[in-house]
Amino acid sequence: MIIIDAPYASAPLLDYMEESQHPVLANDFSRSLADARSLNLVDDAEAARRLEAGERVYTNSENALAWIKEHVDNPGLTEAIELFKDKALMREKLAALNPDLFYATVSREELDAVTVDDLPLPVVLKPSVGFCSMGVYIIEEPDDWADAVADIARREEGWHSRYPESVVGGDTYIIEGFIGGVEYALDCYYDEAGAPHILNILRHDFAGPEDTSDRLYLTDETIVSEMGPRFMDWLAAVNEVVGARNIPIHVELRVDGDVIAPIEFNPLRFAGLGGTDVAYFGVGLRTYAAFLENEPVDLAALYGAHPGQVFSMSLLNPAPEADLAQPFNSDGLLERFSHVLSYHSFDPETVGFYGFLFLQTDKEGAGAAEREWLLNSDLMEFVG
Repeated sequence: MIIIDAPYASAPLLDYMEESQHPVLANDFSRSLADARSLNLVDDAEAARRLEAGERVYTNSENALAWIKEHVDNPGLTEAIELFKDKALMREKLAALNPDLFYATVSREELDAVTVDDLPLPVVLKPSVGFCSMGVYIIEEPDDWADAVADIARREEGWHSRYPESVVGGDTYIIEGFIGGVEYALDCYYDEAGAPHILNILRHDFAGPEDTSDRLYLTDETIVSEMGPRFMDWLAAVNEVVGARNIPIHVELRVDGDVIAPIEFNPLRFAGLGGTDVAYFGVGLRTYAAFLENEPVDLAALYGAHPGQVFSMSLLNPAPEADLAQPFNSDGLLERFSHVLSYHSFDPETVGFYGFLFLQTDKEGAGAAEREWLLNSDLMEFVG
Protein backbone atom coordinates (compact mmCIF):
# COMPACT_ATOMS: atom_id res chain seq x y z
CA MET A 1 0.00 0.00 0.00
CA ILE A 2 1.26 3.49 -0.86
CA ILE A 3 0.04 6.83 0.45
CA ILE A 4 1.25 9.94 -1.33
CA ASP A 5 0.51 13.45 -0.21
CA ALA A 6 1.60 17.07 -0.52
CA PRO A 7 3.85 18.81 -1.02
CA TYR A 8 5.71 16.65 -3.56
CA ALA A 9 5.99 13.16 -5.03
CA SER A 10 9.11 12.45 -7.08
CA ALA A 11 9.00 11.31 -10.69
CA PRO A 12 10.76 7.97 -9.96
CA LEU A 13 8.17 7.18 -7.27
CA LEU A 14 5.29 8.09 -9.58
CA ASP A 15 6.84 6.00 -12.37
CA TYR A 16 7.04 3.03 -10.02
CA MET A 17 3.43 3.41 -8.89
CA GLU A 18 2.24 3.60 -12.49
CA GLU A 19 4.35 0.67 -13.71
CA SER A 20 3.64 -1.64 -10.76
CA GLN A 21 -0.01 -0.65 -10.25
CA HIS A 22 0.61 -0.91 -6.53
CA PRO A 23 -2.52 0.23 -4.64
CA VAL A 24 -2.47 3.95 -3.80
CA LEU A 25 -4.81 5.75 -1.42
CA ALA A 26 -7.21 8.02 -3.28
CA ASN A 27 -6.84 11.43 -1.66
CA ASP A 28 -6.82 14.99 -2.97
CA PHE A 29 -3.13 14.80 -3.88
CA SER A 30 -3.22 11.46 -5.73
CA ARG A 31 -6.45 12.42 -7.52
CA SER A 32 -4.78 15.62 -8.72
CA LEU A 33 -2.35 13.41 -10.68
CA ALA A 34 -5.10 11.43 -12.42
CA ASP A 35 -4.89 13.36 -15.69
CA ALA A 36 -1.15 12.70 -16.04
CA ARG A 37 -0.74 9.30 -14.37
CA SER A 38 -2.58 5.99 -14.45
CA LEU A 39 -2.59 5.01 -10.79
CA ASN A 40 -4.36 2.16 -9.00
CA LEU A 41 -6.35 4.31 -6.59
CA VAL A 42 -8.28 2.72 -3.74
CA ASP A 43 -10.73 4.40 -1.37
CA ASP A 44 -10.39 4.96 2.37
CA ALA A 45 -12.18 1.76 3.32
CA GLU A 46 -10.07 -0.47 1.06
CA ALA A 47 -6.84 1.20 2.15
CA ALA A 48 -7.75 0.80 5.82
CA ARG A 49 -8.71 -2.86 5.24
CA ARG A 50 -5.31 -3.55 3.69
CA LEU A 51 -3.38 -1.90 6.51
CA GLU A 52 -5.48 -3.58 9.19
CA ALA A 53 -4.66 -6.91 7.52
CA GLY A 54 -0.95 -6.14 7.92
CA GLU A 55 -0.03 -5.10 4.38
CA ARG A 56 3.18 -3.07 4.16
CA VAL A 57 2.69 0.67 3.67
CA TYR A 58 5.04 3.34 2.36
CA THR A 59 4.42 7.09 2.32
CA ASN A 60 6.26 9.89 0.59
CA SER A 61 5.06 12.54 3.01
CA GLU A 62 4.58 12.68 6.75
CA ASN A 63 1.29 14.43 6.06
CA ALA A 64 -0.05 10.86 5.59
CA LEU A 65 0.56 9.95 9.24
CA ALA A 66 -2.56 11.77 10.41
CA TRP A 67 -4.75 9.84 7.95
CA ILE A 68 -3.46 6.49 9.23
CA LYS A 69 -4.03 7.45 12.85
CA GLU A 70 -7.61 8.53 12.06
CA HIS A 71 -8.66 5.65 9.78
CA VAL A 72 -6.68 2.50 10.60
CA ASP A 73 -7.32 0.12 13.48
CA ASN A 74 -3.91 -1.54 13.65
CA PRO A 75 -2.27 -0.84 17.03
CA GLY A 76 1.03 -2.40 15.97
CA LEU A 77 1.28 0.14 13.15
CA THR A 78 -0.19 3.23 14.80
CA GLU A 79 1.70 2.76 18.07
CA ALA A 80 4.97 2.33 16.16
CA ILE A 81 4.27 5.55 14.26
CA GLU A 82 3.63 7.47 17.47
CA LEU A 83 6.72 6.05 19.14
CA PHE A 84 9.16 6.71 16.30
CA LYS A 85 7.81 10.18 15.60
CA ASP A 86 8.04 11.32 19.24
CA LYS A 87 11.71 12.15 19.84
CA ALA A 88 11.24 12.50 23.59
CA LEU A 89 9.57 9.11 23.93
CA MET A 90 12.26 7.44 21.82
CA ARG A 91 14.95 9.00 24.05
CA GLU A 92 13.28 7.37 27.03
CA LYS A 93 12.99 4.01 25.27
CA LEU A 94 16.62 3.99 24.14
CA ALA A 95 18.15 5.59 27.23
CA ALA A 96 20.01 2.40 28.11
CA LEU A 97 21.86 2.51 24.76
CA ASN A 98 23.21 6.01 25.55
CA PRO A 99 23.14 6.35 29.34
CA ASP A 100 25.45 9.39 29.40
CA LEU A 101 23.47 11.48 26.89
CA PHE A 102 21.71 14.44 28.54
CA TYR A 103 18.19 15.20 27.47
CA ALA A 104 15.17 17.03 28.84
CA THR A 105 11.79 18.15 27.53
CA VAL A 106 10.22 21.56 27.87
CA SER A 107 6.96 23.07 26.63
CA ARG A 108 6.93 25.85 24.05
CA GLU A 109 5.64 28.27 26.69
CA GLU A 110 8.53 27.42 29.04
CA LEU A 111 11.33 28.14 26.57
CA ASP A 112 11.75 31.74 27.72
CA ALA A 113 12.02 30.65 31.34
CA VAL A 114 14.77 28.05 30.91
CA THR A 115 17.87 28.76 33.00
CA VAL A 116 20.58 28.33 30.40
CA ASP A 117 23.37 28.32 33.00
CA ASP A 118 21.97 25.02 34.32
CA LEU A 119 22.37 23.28 30.94
CA PRO A 120 25.48 21.24 30.05
CA LEU A 121 26.40 23.33 27.00
CA PRO A 122 26.67 22.70 24.16
CA VAL A 123 23.16 21.34 23.68
CA VAL A 124 20.71 20.98 20.80
CA LEU A 125 17.22 22.47 20.97
CA LYS A 126 14.56 21.02 18.65
CA PRO A 127 10.84 20.24 18.49
CA SER A 128 9.83 16.83 19.78
CA VAL A 129 7.98 16.33 16.49
CA GLY A 130 9.86 17.82 13.55
CA PHE A 131 10.89 17.62 9.90
CA CYS A 132 13.87 18.70 7.73
CA SER A 133 15.84 20.52 10.46
CA MET A 134 12.99 22.95 11.11
CA GLY A 135 13.36 24.42 14.58
CA VAL A 136 16.76 22.83 15.28
CA TYR A 137 19.35 25.00 17.04
CA ILE A 138 22.81 24.35 18.46
CA ILE A 139 23.27 26.22 21.74
CA GLU A 140 26.97 26.78 22.48
CA GLU A 141 26.81 29.96 24.56
CA PRO A 142 24.09 31.31 26.89
CA ASP A 143 23.22 34.11 24.43
CA ASP A 144 22.48 31.50 21.76
CA TRP A 145 19.39 30.42 23.70
CA ALA A 146 17.66 33.81 23.45
CA ASP A 147 18.54 34.00 19.77
CA ALA A 148 17.04 30.55 19.15
CA VAL A 149 13.80 31.30 21.00
CA ALA A 150 13.45 34.59 19.11
CA ASP A 151 13.99 32.77 15.81
CA ILE A 152 11.35 30.18 16.72
CA ALA A 153 8.88 33.00 17.37
CA ARG A 154 9.63 34.48 13.94
CA ARG A 155 9.41 31.22 12.01
CA GLU A 156 6.94 28.91 13.72
CA GLU A 157 3.85 30.36 12.04
CA GLY A 158 5.40 29.59 8.65
CA TRP A 159 6.34 26.04 9.68
CA HIS A 160 2.84 25.27 10.85
CA SER A 161 1.22 26.82 7.78
CA ARG A 162 3.19 24.39 5.56
CA TYR A 163 2.94 21.19 7.59
CA PRO A 164 0.35 19.65 9.95
CA GLU A 165 0.92 19.14 13.67
CA SER A 166 1.72 15.45 13.09
CA VAL A 167 4.75 16.52 11.03
CA VAL A 168 5.99 19.66 12.81
CA GLY A 169 4.76 19.93 16.38
CA GLY A 170 5.08 23.11 18.37
CA ASP A 171 3.95 22.14 21.88
CA THR A 172 7.04 20.33 23.17
CA TYR A 173 10.77 20.85 22.62
CA ILE A 174 13.72 18.62 23.43
CA ILE A 175 17.02 19.80 24.91
CA GLU A 176 19.74 17.21 24.46
CA GLY A 177 23.47 17.01 24.78
CA PHE A 178 25.37 17.80 21.63
CA ILE A 179 27.04 14.77 20.10
CA GLY A 180 30.14 15.49 18.06
CA GLY A 181 31.51 13.25 15.35
CA VAL A 182 29.84 12.52 12.02
CA GLU A 183 26.13 12.60 11.20
CA TYR A 184 24.49 9.97 8.99
CA ALA A 185 21.03 9.29 7.59
CA LEU A 186 19.72 5.79 6.95
CA ASP A 187 16.81 4.62 4.83
CA CYS A 188 15.95 1.25 6.32
CA TYR A 189 13.14 -1.03 7.34
CA TYR A 190 12.31 -3.78 9.79
CA ASP A 191 10.84 -6.92 8.23
CA GLU A 192 8.12 -9.22 9.57
CA ALA A 193 10.65 -10.83 11.94
CA GLY A 194 11.99 -7.47 13.14
CA ALA A 195 15.31 -7.81 11.29
CA PRO A 196 16.80 -4.58 9.86
CA HIS A 197 17.49 -3.93 6.17
CA ILE A 198 19.44 -0.85 5.01
CA LEU A 199 18.73 0.76 1.63
CA ASN A 200 20.62 4.07 1.92
CA ILE A 201 23.58 5.16 4.03
CA LEU A 202 24.13 8.90 3.63
CA ARG A 203 26.77 10.98 5.37
CA HIS A 204 25.40 14.40 6.31
CA ASP A 205 28.09 17.06 5.85
CA PHE A 206 27.90 20.54 7.34
CA ALA A 207 29.51 23.87 6.52
CA GLY A 208 30.43 24.45 10.16
CA PRO A 209 29.38 23.83 13.78
CA GLU A 210 26.40 26.18 13.56
CA ASP A 211 25.04 24.70 10.32
CA THR A 212 21.89 22.59 10.82
CA SER A 213 20.73 22.55 7.20
CA ASP A 214 20.12 19.58 4.90
CA ARG A 215 22.39 21.06 2.23
CA LEU A 216 24.58 18.01 1.56
CA TYR A 217 24.12 14.27 2.02
CA LEU A 218 26.45 11.90 0.20
CA THR A 219 27.26 8.23 -0.20
CA ASP A 220 29.83 6.05 -1.92
CA GLU A 221 31.36 2.59 -1.78
CA THR A 222 33.57 3.46 1.21
CA ILE A 223 30.73 4.81 3.35
CA VAL A 224 28.53 1.82 2.57
CA SER A 225 31.19 -0.84 3.14
CA GLU A 226 32.66 0.70 6.30
CA MET A 227 29.48 1.80 8.07
CA GLY A 228 26.93 -0.74 6.85
CA PRO A 229 27.77 -3.63 9.22
CA ARG A 230 28.02 -1.32 12.22
CA PHE A 231 24.66 0.31 11.52
CA MET A 232 23.01 -3.08 11.00
CA ASP A 233 24.12 -4.14 14.48
CA TRP A 234 22.89 -0.86 15.99
CA LEU A 235 19.49 -1.08 14.28
CA ALA A 236 19.10 -4.62 15.59
CA ALA A 237 19.88 -3.39 19.13
CA VAL A 238 17.30 -0.61 18.76
CA ASN A 239 14.61 -3.07 17.73
CA GLU A 240 15.31 -5.32 20.68
CA VAL A 241 13.81 -2.44 22.66
CA VAL A 242 11.20 -1.17 20.20
CA GLY A 243 9.94 -4.40 18.60
CA ALA A 244 8.86 -2.87 15.26
CA ARG A 245 7.68 -5.02 12.36
CA ASN A 246 7.19 -4.35 8.64
CA ILE A 247 7.86 -0.63 8.82
CA PRO A 248 10.11 1.69 6.81
CA ILE A 249 12.07 4.36 8.69
CA HIS A 250 14.34 7.26 7.88
CA VAL A 251 16.85 7.44 10.73
CA GLU A 252 19.25 10.26 11.50
CA LEU A 253 22.12 9.63 13.91
CA ARG A 254 25.60 10.70 14.93
CA VAL A 255 28.72 8.59 15.32
CA ASP A 256 31.47 9.70 17.67
CA GLY A 257 34.08 7.02 18.23
CA ASP A 258 32.33 4.02 19.75
CA VAL A 259 29.12 5.96 20.39
CA ILE A 260 26.11 5.90 18.06
CA ALA A 261 23.45 8.37 19.20
CA PRO A 262 20.06 8.73 17.49
CA ILE A 263 18.83 12.13 16.37
CA GLU A 264 15.40 11.10 15.09
CA PHE A 265 13.37 8.27 13.61
CA ASN A 266 10.90 9.16 10.84
CA PRO A 267 8.37 6.35 10.31
CA LEU A 268 6.72 5.10 7.10
CA ARG A 269 9.02 7.00 4.78
CA PHE A 270 12.58 7.28 3.60
CA ALA A 271 14.56 10.50 2.96
CA GLY A 272 11.94 13.21 2.54
CA LEU A 273 10.85 15.24 -0.49
CA GLY A 274 12.18 12.51 -2.78
CA GLY A 275 15.65 12.49 -1.24
CA THR A 276 15.70 8.69 -1.10
CA ASP A 277 15.92 8.72 -4.91
CA VAL A 278 19.65 9.39 -4.62
CA ALA A 279 19.92 5.58 -4.67
CA TYR A 280 17.84 5.37 -7.85
CA PHE A 281 19.72 8.10 -9.70
CA GLY A 282 23.06 6.76 -8.51
CA VAL A 283 22.84 2.97 -8.67
CA GLY A 284 19.35 2.20 -9.95
CA LEU A 285 17.86 1.16 -6.60
CA ARG A 286 14.23 2.03 -5.93
CA THR A 287 14.25 1.90 -2.16
CA TYR A 288 10.46 1.88 -1.80
CA ALA A 289 10.15 -1.01 -4.27
CA ALA A 290 12.71 -3.01 -2.29
CA PHE A 291 10.65 -2.49 0.87
CA LEU A 292 7.19 -3.05 -0.59
CA GLU A 293 8.22 -6.10 -2.61
CA ASN A 294 10.61 -7.52 0.01
CA GLU A 295 13.49 -7.56 -2.48
CA PRO A 296 16.96 -8.52 -1.20
CA VAL A 297 19.50 -5.74 -1.75
CA ASP A 298 23.30 -6.03 -1.76
CA LEU A 299 24.08 -2.38 -1.10
CA ALA A 300 27.85 -2.90 -0.96
CA ALA A 301 27.85 -4.53 -4.39
CA LEU A 302 25.75 -1.77 -5.94
CA TYR A 303 28.12 0.97 -4.81
CA GLY A 304 31.20 -1.17 -5.28
CA ALA A 305 30.44 -1.12 -9.00
CA HIS A 306 31.15 2.67 -8.99
CA PRO A 307 34.61 3.06 -7.43
CA GLY A 308 35.78 6.61 -6.85
CA GLN A 309 32.31 8.08 -7.44
CA VAL A 310 30.28 10.04 -4.89
CA PHE A 311 26.50 10.37 -5.14
CA SER A 312 24.93 13.26 -3.29
CA MET A 313 21.64 14.98 -2.69
CA SER A 314 21.14 18.56 -1.66
CA LEU A 315 18.04 20.22 -0.29
CA LEU A 316 18.56 23.82 -1.35
CA ASN A 317 17.71 25.94 1.66
CA PRO A 318 17.40 29.72 1.25
CA ALA A 319 19.61 32.15 3.14
CA PRO A 320 17.83 33.68 6.16
CA GLU A 321 17.69 37.06 4.42
CA ALA A 322 16.37 35.69 1.10
CA ASP A 323 13.03 36.93 -0.21
CA LEU A 324 11.20 33.72 -1.13
CA ALA A 325 8.95 35.62 -3.52
CA GLN A 326 11.96 36.41 -5.74
CA PRO A 327 12.70 34.03 -8.66
CA PHE A 328 15.48 31.49 -8.29
CA ASN A 329 17.90 30.97 -11.22
CA SER A 330 18.19 27.18 -11.14
CA ASP A 331 19.78 27.07 -14.61
CA GLY A 332 22.64 29.22 -13.37
CA LEU A 333 23.09 26.95 -10.38
CA LEU A 334 23.18 23.75 -12.44
CA GLU A 335 25.91 25.18 -14.66
CA ARG A 336 28.22 25.03 -11.64
CA PHE A 337 28.33 21.21 -11.71
CA SER A 338 29.89 18.67 -14.04
CA HIS A 339 27.36 15.84 -13.65
CA VAL A 340 23.83 16.66 -12.53
CA LEU A 341 21.83 13.46 -12.05
CA SER A 342 18.52 15.23 -11.52
CA TYR A 343 17.01 18.49 -10.30
CA HIS A 344 13.51 19.29 -9.15
CA SER A 345 12.42 22.82 -8.32
CA PHE A 346 10.01 23.67 -5.51
CA ASP A 347 7.87 26.68 -4.81
CA PRO A 348 9.94 28.13 -1.95
CA GLU A 349 7.01 30.06 -0.50
CA THR A 350 5.05 26.79 -0.16
CA VAL A 351 7.76 24.22 0.62
CA GLY A 352 10.42 26.44 2.19
CA PHE A 353 13.23 25.28 -0.16
CA TYR A 354 14.30 26.10 -3.72
CA GLY A 355 14.61 22.51 -4.86
CA PHE A 356 16.32 19.15 -4.65
CA LEU A 357 19.62 18.58 -6.46
CA PHE A 358 21.23 15.19 -7.13
CA LEU A 359 24.86 15.02 -8.22
CA GLN A 360 27.54 12.54 -9.21
CA THR A 361 31.07 13.75 -8.54
CA ASP A 362 34.58 12.36 -8.41
CA LYS A 363 35.64 11.62 -4.86
CA GLU A 364 38.70 13.88 -5.11
CA GLY A 365 39.83 16.89 -7.16
CA ALA A 366 37.22 18.90 -9.04
CA GLY A 367 34.38 16.77 -7.67
CA ALA A 368 35.37 17.50 -4.07
CA ALA A 369 35.60 21.21 -4.93
CA GLU A 370 32.07 21.19 -6.36
CA ARG A 371 30.68 19.63 -3.20
CA GLU A 372 32.58 22.09 -0.99
CA TRP A 373 31.19 25.05 -2.93
CA LEU A 374 27.64 23.72 -2.69
CA LEU A 375 27.98 23.12 1.02
CA ASN A 376 29.12 26.70 1.73
CA SER A 377 27.20 28.84 -0.80
CA ASP A 378 24.29 30.94 0.48
CA LEU A 379 22.83 30.78 -3.09
CA MET A 380 22.04 34.50 -3.03
CA GLU A 381 23.76 35.00 -6.39
CA PHE A 382 20.89 33.02 -7.98
CA VAL A 383 18.05 34.95 -6.31
CA GLY A 384 16.25 37.78 -8.07
